[in-house]
Amino acid sequence: MTFCLDSIIIKPEEGTEIKNAIILLHGYGGDGNDISMLTLNWKRHLPNTVFICPNGHETCSINPSGYQWFDLTKEDSSYILEQSLKAEEKLKKFIDEIKKKYNLTNNKICLSGFSQGCMMSLNVGLTSEEKFLCIVGFSGKIIDQNNLKLRIKNHTETLLIHGDADQIVPSTHLLEAKDFLIRNSIEVQTLLIKNCDHHIPIEASSTALNFILKKI
Repeated sequence: MTFCLDSIIIKPEEGTEIKNAIILLHGYGGDGNDISMLTLNWKRHLPNTVFICPNGHETCSINPSGYQWFDLTKEDSSYILEQSLKAEEKLKKFIDEIKKKYNLTNNKICLSGFSQGCMMSLNVGLTSEEKFLCIVGFSGKIIDQNNLKLRIKNHTETLLIHGDADQIVPSTHLLEAKDFLIRNSIEVQTLLIKNCDHHIPIEASSTALNFILKKI
């Protein structure tokens, strides 16, 4: 079966049953190969998990060799929300394909992402009819709190990790997202990493892995 998004797929050892999936969404201008680096360590601890790292459905506006989930060339919040909603529908179709291919339900799937991929993981994860295994977000934010509040359909447990020296997506967005999730009765854990800019350090990767292992 061909998925609607081109993807890097890292399967368990041959003959091993697939019991879970982790979908990893890259950041703005990145691709599935970038974010797949997380699996180098994770897969050793998650032997029954398939890792799926799709490319965004659009070529990045400022980096033609990479991809985007939504355009950021206009500083217009309404336009950004509109574009992110289109990406959301694409990702929900993609997730349905994964569920069919591997015979999985939402509660066997972790949604994770970096930066723009984190934003999409939160939107998709919390507006789906059924809760997911968990959501793990690195260096992201909630795109539009007013819009998301009206569309929340489940209470998937969430982990958000951010660097306190992030100049791309300032760490204040971590605190804002935490406050929003708590106010909407969503269990959330957070980690703010000192002297960390806009990337995923070992501490973040290890914390995320431990969080996922407790859910599986």
